Amino acid sequence: MFKVLRDWVQRYFSDEEAVVLAVLLVLGFTAILTLGGMLAPVLAGLVLAFLMQGLVRQLESLRVPRLLAVWLVFALFIGLLALFLLVLMPLLWQQVITLFNELPGMLGKWQSLLLVLPERYPHMVTDEQVLEAIAVTRGELGKFGQLLLTSSLASLPLLVNAMIYLVLVPILVFFFLKDHQLIGRWFRGYLPRERALMTHVAQEMNQQIANYIRGKVIEIVICGGVTYAAFAALGLNYAALLALLVGLSVVVPYVGAVVVTVPVALIALFQWGWGDQFITLMVVYAVIQALDGNVLVPLLFSEAVNLHPVAIICAVLLFGGLWGFWGIFFAIPLATLFKAVLDAWPRQPPALVGE
Repeated sequence: MFKVLRDWVQRYFSDEEAVVLAVLLVLGFTAILTLGGMLAPVLAGLVLAFLMQGLVRQLESLRVPRLLAVWLVFALFIGLLALFLLVLMPLLWQQVITLFNELPGMLGKWQSLLLVLPERYPHMVTDEQVLEAIAVTRGELGKFGQLLLTSSLASLPLLVNAMIYLVLVPILVFFFLKDHQLIGRWFRGYLPRERALMTHVAQEMNQQIANYIRGKVIEIVICGGVTYAAFAALGLNYAALLALLVGLSVVVPYVGAVVVTVPVALIALFQWGWGDQFITLMVVYAVIQALDGNVLVPLLFSEAVNLHPVAIICAVLLFGGLWGFWGIFFAIPLATLFKAVLDAWPRQPPALVGE
């Protein structure tokens, strides 16, 4: 057993740079797991600056001075943030309040529809099953209402945290954009002089992971915007709220589109019932999903690493369980990073028998 372990270590960790990279990866993941809550504004600013760095480079390629390019991109970021806070957030909040006010009426209508099922399909659905489903739904809604009340009572700390984010994150974004070369030189000063492996992994990240993250943000904006325009044109209630859900659903591959279909269909069903408007809405929604999967995704992610669906699902489950929404969002980039490290990892050929 000891010989097997020794041979494995000699094969995969005989290179000094490989050991340093392994230590850096372990320390990085440990720091995020243990200090992620405290460093969340720094991580958010770093991610946003990472997303906008490509736009800065494009302006530099047009011979715009770097500092001016940074200020232009930062001004665009502040403008979009102000648009989100002053226009989109009030609209979303109003629709959330309206939805909660109308939930009892929706529940009553849903209950009436369920009570008719045993009469129409007596061999498939019984009265006891319907009453049990209604009781379970009421219990879950009651728990959700208690959770909402508790969250509203503890809203002051959340408001303080939101204000901290609104102040710190833009400042951090600006300095990460402005001084990223200085920060990079400082960080590289602690790395070994010979770092071909780290350079290869860094280039892989810049070429594929950065493109994936930027492409995913663009996909969220396009899907959410097109969905809102379509839902609003058809007169669907809570169009902005549902469009936000549809936009965020593209973060979770394969599952997100299926899950978000349920609230879209239920709200349309409660508003219009089984009719032409409901069918038209679902057809339009299906067209949007088809265009996203067959046109938009190939255009945005043509250079992304081809990961097996099983690997993608495992990455979403693992990193989502560790870091919540952000873990789900970065699941594929992290899986791509892991694959890039494995592909570039130096290894010695296995020893021959008898040597």
